[in-house]
Amino acid sequence: MDPKKYSPGYYPAPGRHLKWAEKDHIEKAPQWCSVDLRDGNQSLVIPMSLEEKLEFYHMLLRLGFREIEVGFPAASETEYEFLRTLIENHMIPQDVTVQVLTQCREHIIRKTFEACKGAPSAIIHFYNSVSVAQREQVFRKSRDEIKQIAVDGARLVKKLAKEYEGNFRFEYSPESFTGTEPEYALEVCNAVLDVLEPSEHNNVIINLPVTVEMSMPHIYASQIEYMSENLKYREHVTLSLHPHNDRGTGVADTELALLAGADRVEGTLFGNGERTGNVDIITLAMNMYTHGIDPKLDFSDMPAVCKVYEQCTRMHVYERSPYAGALVFAAFSGSHQDAIAKGMNWRKEKTLYQWTVPYLPVDPKDLNRTYDADVIRVNSQSGKGGIGYLLEQNYGYVLPPKMREDLSYRCKAVSDHDHRELKSEDVLAIFMDSYLNIHTPLALSALHLTQKDGGVEADVTFLRHGRETALHCQGNGSLDAVSNALKEYTGVSYQLKVYTEHSVQERNSGSTAAAYIGIEDENGVLYWGAGTHSDIIRASAQALIGAYNNMMKEK
Repeated sequence: MDPKKYSPGYYPAPGRHLKWAEKDHIEKAPQWCSVDLRDGNQSLVIPMSLEEKLEFYHMLLRLGFREIEVGFPAASETEYEFLRTLIENHMIPQDVTVQVLTQCREHIIRKTFEACKGAPSAIIHFYNSVSVAQREQVFRKSRDEIKQIAVDGARLVKKLAKEYEGNFRFEYSPESFTGTEPEYALEVCNAVLDVLEPSEHNNVIINLPVTVEMSMPHIYASQIEYMSENLKYREHVTLSLHPHNDRGTGVADTELALLAGADRVEGTLFGNGERTGNVDIITLAMNMYTHGIDPKLDFSDMPAVCKVYEQCTRMHVYERSPYAGALVFAAFSGSHQDAIAKGMNWRKEKTLYQWTVPYLPVDPKDLNRTYDADVIRVNSQSGKGGIGYLLEQNYGYVLPPKMREDLSYRCKAVSDHDHRELKSEDVLAIFMDSYLNIHTPLALSALHLTQKDGGVEADVTFLRHGRETALHCQGNGSLDAVSNALKEYTGVSYQLKVYTEHSVQERNSGSTAAAYIGIEDENGVLYWGAGTHSDIIRASAQALIGAYNNMMKEK
């Protein structure tokens, strides 16, 4: 590798253009234009069929796009047929504008208008390359000759718009803007605007594409600010962005350029496009959403968007793709899980509307994602907080902290041994097998309690190896009386260290009681048991027996 082979191919804006740097947030959503059906489609290994393009088009409408670039109708029969299908079948809603792309070449522009004939609302997007590299290496033309191509294209689209039936707007792109001297790009754009004559009733779009990313995002922002401040007819011009992602900073380019004065963004879902792709509109929109700005796009069912996208494009939504990937809300780390669980409980305790949960910049439910399947994920790296949260949220069991820790070790051991992730039902199964109503080798066969002289008398019947034994004991409370009976029957000494209880709402069967008990042996080791029953005293006794059985198994 030889870095001396490379030098910056971009041209900073003349002067100082840093007003964008004084702003700390985007105040409103830009005008969005999806180019999935053109820029995205042309980059696919197998471009979409007519049926697939129609399905994708209808999804874009549902998401809220009101400007959609539907293709390059002069490029292929499918592109042409798709546009004609939309027009002839009246599939373009009244508030939606379709956009088509054409080079500044006469026969291509004419075929484009033929394809758009009768369109209720269409943007004719014409372009030519103006960069130094393109001028010198591809076209071998002077600056004046390249500018003349753009001017001629503008004259032709203006002329044909009057000859063809339809409602047309114009968009011009100096392609490879980022490899062009900003002064020259401005000269070309202003020459095009002089031809198109923007006015209150003739808004024109000037689109400044990051055809290839060449600079850091702040350079592009300053270029956009320079153009915004110096374009003619600015009040009647929509300044548009079309960033690609060659340096991996397409989103940053766009966000800073919006601060710099841009009004509109062209991009694709999940950043699909040539090479490393176009800017990802989902990331841009959701970034605004998490700052409290309405993006004017609806991603409330992100899994459905992913499904249609993958089916139509045969592409895969990367698991770590922001906001949409299968793992972007997943927390495997024990400390992360614990913080998320505590954050969720904090919102519940404080009845908060504002979203402030650690590690989650957006509420997964806003995107139709679930906490149990998408957020708390259990593997060998997981901890007690997340595992306890899964049990509580899905099944209603609220374990004491030390018991949650004991359960987490058991779950991690299973995950580590099996080399797999555990689902919430796996965690439940491990909890039940390890602690809940454990009745071997010792079981509670019968229990009768009587209040007497400020204490409790217990008639307890134990069952072991098929043989029942009845005892009568006293205690200062119900659980103490049962514990005394257990100690007398087994001759085993222990201390009852932890006891908690609560009700559990069960599906189709009302509520039941759950109890958790931790007993400590002579070496200070804790053993756990849990019990459930319609009667809390019986649930507590079963939890005690379970803890004893676990202690005996260990010993």
